[in-house]
Amino acid sequence: MSDISILTLALLMLHWGLIIGFTIRVIMRRRPVGVSLAWIAIIFSVPLLGVLTYLAIGENRISEQYVKRARAIRAEYVQWQKSLDEQALIDHSDLYAEASPLLHQARSVSGFPALPGNRLKLIEDFQSVFRSIIDDIDRCKRTCHLEFYIWHPGGLADGLQDALLRAVKRGVTCRVLVDAFGSKGFLASPSTRVMREAGIEVQDALPAGILYMFLSRADLRNHRKLIVIDGEIAYTGSQNLVDPRNFKQDAGVGQWIDAMVRIDGPAVEALAGSFIQDWEVATGVGLDRLRSNSDIRPLPTTGTVPVQAVPSGPGWMPMAIHQLLLTTLYAARRELIITTPYFVPDESLLSALVSAAHKGVDVRLILPERNDSLLVHYSSRSYYADLLAAGVHIHCFQGGLLHTKSISVDGELCLFGSVNMDMRSIWINFELSLLVYDREFTRELRQMQLNYISRSVAIDSHDWQRRPRWEHFIENGVRLASPLL
Repeated sequence: MSDISILTLALLMLHWGLIIGFTIRVIMRRRPVGVSLAWIAIIFSVPLLGVLTYLAIGENRISEQYVKRARAIRAEYVQWQKSLDEQALIDHSDLYAEASPLLHQARSVSGFPALPGNRLKLIEDFQSVFRSIIDDIDRCKRTCHLEFYIWHPGGLADGLQDALLRAVKRGVTCRVLVDAFGSKGFLASPSTRVMREAGIEVQDALPAGILYMFLSRADLRNHRKLIVIDGEIAYTGSQNLVDPRNFKQDAGVGQWIDAMVRIDGPAVEALAGSFIQDWEVATGVGLDRLRSNSDIRPLPTTGTVPVQAVPSGPGWMPMAIHQLLLTTLYAARRELIITTPYFVPDESLLSALVSAAHKGVDVRLILPERNDSLLVHYSSRSYYADLLAAGVHIHCFQGGLLHTKSISVDGELCLFGSVNMDMRSIWINFELSLLVYDREFTRELRQMQLNYISRSVAIDSHDWQRRPRWEHFIENGVRLASPLL
């Protein structure tokens, strides 16, 4: 046999070895069928590129350092979570009939009980959000903790930075945890240097880069948005630390539209503990050392609202948010209103929406007319025909990139936080949501959703079917890769 023949045979064996080996690897991971089939199709189509791509983003690999630190605090963290049960004295007879199963499931998958006696304030525009946060930072006395996916210098974000600098001068312990990829520009900017020199602790979460690709999944990100001040006040929702007037203005989608909620009351302890867990895992500083100056403590009641924190992400709670979303959708009896900027559901979520509409629920889905991801844009549109045929109302928001993530159920309870209805938020990212079991707050959030609808254009089912065939082809083609988006 000639050298060329031997080389050809060797390359052929390598080719099929890669395909067979990684196909087996994909199968053994036991993920949703659509995800597995999408990866197998890619590996068969472009073996070498497919294998490299799979190694980079195909598995929810977390760095050994992260896993080691998380395991080190797991027992203490779980023990602290259980201590919250003493405060979870909720009269279930006062709850909406469909709320009790949801409450128990969220407790099971996240570890946090619903805590009564909170006061919530929904803040619907970015200027009011920044103004409220800065005012609270200027009044803080002990600790100020911030955790965000994106911090983008400029505009009102610089005003918040100035408030932190004033706080640290007063002796306040300030800690900032930002995602290494989402806040890459911020971490490399003079802002970070100034803050660190002033005594503010700035830490990146989930380091990103070529070298880290071999240690953990490249696109596994911390997508949470959270502020805890003095262990007494918390903010969470969809807004990053960016001034939308100078953020991604070249993307052609307009200003980002977000909402946040300000919380005071017992639920703040759960959110404070969630931050400290993330900080400890990112820094390696022991939880016991952090607790002494982190204001994690039981808080008196300030209102009447039961609130349940639901952190989610790979590792400890990989299925938490997916199960919770399904239960929330199936809980609806009259009305279901959803806002999400990125809509790429799996088959089970799509089925839940269709099923709700078929049983007579008024399902309204509010999506931005355009978002900053072309693939997500086309993939989202591929689901419209099935939803419209079932009677789901789809509203395309015209006033910018609607970035708020919210679900209201029957005007009685709601889910609000950082979770998009896409595979990335559900299976890959670290997220934070709030379940709010309160009619008045839910009605307020529902009114915000209706305001979004007033600034939207409803899609007509007949007009949608008459679109050019090439649009159908592109959308359906992109949909094949939707499990990976």
